[in-house]
Formats: sequence, C-alpha cells, structure tokens
Amino acid sequence: MRANVLYGAPVNLVRRVRPHLDTALAAALFVVIEVELWLVSTAPDDRVGAALAGAIATLPLAYRCRFPLATFVAVWVGFALLSRFAPGFDNESMAFLVTFVLSLYSLGAHTTGRHAWVGAALVPVGITVFVTDDGDAFHVGDIAFGALIVGGPWLAGLAMRLKRQRELQLEQEKHEAEAAIEEERARIARELHDVVAHAISVVVLQARGGRRVLDDEPQQAREAFDTIERTAAQALAEMRRLLGLLRSDDGQLALAPQPSLSRLDSLVTAVRGAGLQVELEIEGEPVDLPPGVDLSAYRIVQEALTNALKHAGPAHARVLVSYAERELRLEIVDDGAGIGDGGGTGHGLTGIRERVSVYGGDFDAGPRGDGGFSVRARLPYAVEQ
Repeated sequence: MRANVLYGAPVNLVRRVRPHLDTALAAALFVVIEVELWLVSTAPDDRVGAALAGAIATLPLAYRCRFPLATFVAVWVGFALLSRFAPGFDNESMAFLVTFVLSLYSLGAHTTGRHAWVGAALVPVGITVFVTDDGDAFHVGDIAFGALIVGGPWLAGLAMRLKRQRELQLEQEKHEAEAAIEEERARIARELHDVVAHAISVVVLQARGGRRVLDDEPQQAREAFDTIERTAAQALAEMRRLLGLLRSDDGQLALAPQPSLSRLDSLVTAVRGAGLQVELEIEGEPVDLPPGVDLSAYRIVQEALTNALKHAGPAHARVLVSYAERELRLEIVDDGAGIGDGGGTGHGLTGIRERVSVYGGDFDAGPRGDGGFSVRARLPYAVEQ
C-alpha cells in the first residue's frame, strides 16, 4: 500500500504537469534569452527589436507538439531577426542553441502527412543556410557538420515519430487480435451449444423410449440404443473438432470437415430416428456457399429441429431450404403442441439470431397461428456493405 502511494504520487504529478511542460519550457527559454540580451551579451544594434525577435523565436515552442511546422517557421524567423538586430548573438547564447535544436526535433517528431514532407524539404534548406551563412571560407567538411547540426535533431525526432507510430500500430494489431479471439471464442461456444444440445436431446428422448419398450419390444429398444450410440459418437467427433481448433498442434482435428448443408440428409435421418417426422424440401439450384454461411445454415436447421424434437411432442416438421439469387432462405416449421423456443435459458434462438446477424440477414421465430412453431432465416451469400 505504501509502495503504491510512493509510486503513484510522482506518476500523478507528472500527468498533471505534462500538458504544461512545453509552455513552461518556452517561457524559460524566453526569460533566458531576454536576460542574455539585456544583461549579458554585448549591446545589440537594436535592443528592443532583438528582444521582440527573442520572443518570436522562443514563445511559439509552447505549441511545438500541436503545430510543429508553424513553430519551426516562427523560430527561424525569430532567429533571422535576431541575427539582424543582434549580430553574433547566436554564437554567445546557450538558450539560442537549445531553441534551435528543439525546434528541429519537434519538426521531425510531431509533423504528419503533408506537413512532414514540407518539414523534410526545409531541412536541406536549413543545412544550406547554416553552411553558407557562417562567414568563413567554404570547406567540404562544412556540409557534414551542417548535416549533423541541422539534420541530426530532425532525424532524432523522425526516429521517435516512427517509433511511436509503430507502437500504435502494434497496439492496434493487438486489439484486433484480441477482438478476433473473442469472436472465435463466441463462435466456438455457439458451436458447442448446438452440438451438445442436439446430442443430449436425442439421447434423452431415445433413452426414455428405450426404457419403456425394453421388456415388451426389445427390437425397438435396440434401435433406440443404436441411435443413442450413433448420436453420441457424432457429438463426440464434433466436440473433438471444435476443441482441435484450440490446439495448433492437432492439425488433423482442426482440418476435419465441418457440418454443411450437403450433410443435411444425415441430420434429418438422425432426427427421424429420434422420433420426429421430418420432411426436407430443397428449392432452387444449390450453389457453393461461403463456408461461414454454409455452417451457420446447418446449425440453424439443427437447432430448430432439436427444439421441435424436445418440445413439439408427437409432430411433423418441414424443412425448406431455398437457394435464391443472392441469399439462402431457411424455414423450419412444425405442427406440434409445444412452443418450440428451446426452453431453459433460450440460448438456442439467441444463437440463431447471432449467426444470422453476423451475415446481415433476417431472423424470425414464433408460434404459428394454426399451432406449432416456425423458424425463418435469411442469409445473404455476401455481407452487404
């Protein structure tokens, strides 16, 4: 607790002071330059003009992060005026050097877009001015020295800006990866719910039926037990596949074929074996569906039939799969006495609704006017922009 207090107090203080640091820095440099002009340096040709030039060169540094290009131009204008009103002052003042370096660093560190290109173009101009305006005879080494003095701070600022941009990009990629993981977890949760709910519903119903006829009709009991075994095995295989998606070292499970509308006949056969009479009808010419749409369509039919199997009682169900030009339409209706809403927590219909919403489709479910329950879904082949 004490360590948190000792550590937190300086951090909070820095956070409060940081927005005012540039203002304080600009004010400090302004005061130092003015003191040097009025009290320390040799008498300027125009002391008042030099004082105003010092203000122009230093005070804009308060905005060096928000307006780095304008600040840089203002600083250099101030320097040009100082050279006119106080010749030689730039060779005497340490504050002058600090202002000079800071303006160049800010130009590299905080400019973006077109301003960054303008700043990059001004740097060689600054090097040229620095080399040709020193009053000495020109030497080739002056170019390297000028590039170091003028280009060095700008390059340091540029490197810092690129580092910050890279950190922001990595942070954004991290958030996107976390969002993708959460989405994948939600998808796997829906898959597991569909698999487990369907399998357990069939197993429970067949176990009840088999127990009732075990003594009187052993053949029917065997058929019920066969259905239980087959359904449990299928559910186990599906759960292994889903769990395999979470294990990068289990390639065979992760690459196992996913449920698809091409396997709808097997699903309908299994539901019929569990006691619900199902009629399957296909309209239109089947097309190659996007994998996500194909999987979601299968799961929607599976969930709707599972609900009907659990709650409709003795009933007849009809599954209509309609392939339209740009979308897939699903309709699952039954004429049973139950409400067919999945019961319990209602995750079944919620899962269907989530699946449909992912692809920008429509979903409707509810009791029919003449009895029974209906589930209707529309899944576009492509997400509408």
